Amino acid sequence: MGNYLVKRLLYGFLVLWGVVTLVFFLFNMLPGDASRMLLGQRADISSVNAIKKELGLDKPPVIQYLNFLNDLSPISIHNNVNPKSYWFLNPDKYPHAIKLIRLKNSVIVLKTPFLRRSFQSKRLVTSIIEQAFPKTFILATTSIIIAIILGFFLGIPAAIYKDSFYDRFIMTISSFGMSVPSFFAAIFIAWLFGFVWHHFTGLSMFGSLYSVDPYTGAVYVNLKNLILPAITLGIRPLAVIVSLVRSSLLEVMSQDYIRTAYAKGLSRQRVILRHALRNALNPLITAVSGWFASLLAGAVFVEYVFDWKGIGLVMVNALEKYDLPVVMGVVLFIAILLILINILVDITYAILDPRVKFS
Repeated sequence: MGNYLVKRLLYGFLVLWGVVTLVFFLFNMLPGDASRMLLGQRADISSVNAIKKELGLDKPPVIQYLNFLNDLSPISIHNNVNPKSYWFLNPDKYPHAIKLIRLKNSVIVLKTPFLRRSFQSKRLVTSIIEQAFPKTFILATTSIIIAIILGFFLGIPAAIYKDSFYDRFIMTISSFGMSVPSFFAAIFIAWLFGFVWHHFTGLSMFGSLYSVDPYTGAVYVNLKNLILPAITLGIRPLAVIVSLVRSSLLEVMSQDYIRTAYAKGLSRQRVILRHALRNALNPLITAVSGWFASLLAGAVFVEYVFDWKGIGLVMVNALEKYDLPVVMGVVLFIAILLILINILVDITYAILDPRVKFS
């Protein structure tokens, strides 16, 4: 298992490097200018050049890329003499840096990765992610819980009553749910339940986890705003889980040991819950974990439509304003999440099924 973890972490590191490289150079190919977004289209050339120099955008893309990797790497090299150098070991940027090797005018240090500051707000990117990610996590967790509960509730009867009207109806609805784009479902559900039927549902088309009282200015948790985006985000994983529960149960219930359990006089409920369902969980765990990771990473459209101030909305706003540090920070954070979740899924799968071996 130790060799497996080392190998997966090494692959994960290569994936992170590839993601950072690809996103960085794709972003630099966009026909936009971060300095113009900061100063406005009527800004004079001298002001634009000053902002570019301050942000390090006056250098060639390759040098900018190397600077970014140097900031991101836990072991990096810095200028230790010239405070005007972009490579200078600034104590504000690296407050906990440990100097390892001193060279002529440089020093190699051990530090925490520095994701820089937002071009627009000047806030630390780590602070922006820390503030936004819990909202996305709550949304994704609520969505996957809804999908799991309804998936089992609808999928088990579909397997038991195979080829019945209920089975065909549920599978038709599941196919429709898998094919509906997230942005269309978000717009339709927000319009129908948050606008047309607002007087009956009491739900709003827009809103995040926290709301502000217009009279007192107090901030409070508004769980009603979670309902519509959570249902919208859970539609596609729900459709997948229903289909998987049905197909997995049908496959397991055709095995010899299930027929033996029936022959012993065990009730259908006990056979399904105690024997069949447990052995049908392995593909479901893989699907659920994969969908949970994708919900954390792919809630962009839903968050944008419902104005849910999570990490997806942060990404959209950063792209609109050419805020490279925020875009890179969010992409890197999501990639790390996906890699770690996949490793945990493999380990869980092996624990549940002893036949699976680490390699």
